[in-house]
Amino acid sequence: MMDDRQEAQLVPPEPVESPPAGSAAAATVAVRVRYFAGARAAAGIAEETLRVSPSAAARPVSAADVIRAVLAAHEEPLARVVRACGFLLDGVAVRDEAVPVPDGAEFDVLPPFAGG
Repeated sequence: MMDDRQEAQLVPPEPVESPPAGSAAAATVAVRVRYFAGARAAAGIAEETLRVSPSAAARPVSAADVIRAVLAAHEEPLARVVRACGFLLDGVAVRDEAVPVPDGAEFDVLPPFAGG
């Protein structure tokens, strides 16, 4: 005798693909942040690795995003120092905070130094 019920068919799951490069999901980067002199004292640490996301979708992580992440990770004393700081991205002075920051970059926080 034939049953009116239909057999459930097993469908293999769709393969999961990695997000395309440049997408917001793929854009989070790890940045090694090093603090010097007064920035080190205000941060309470010499260095740390932060996971940084871009501030806008479909844009790469920028130096400005790293600075925002640094400020979000620390108390007010570091925020006061950072206002006067210069920054190096992989050993090169940051003149434009929109510069893209690649995964694995080194970002140095340098307060003004006295002397000559």
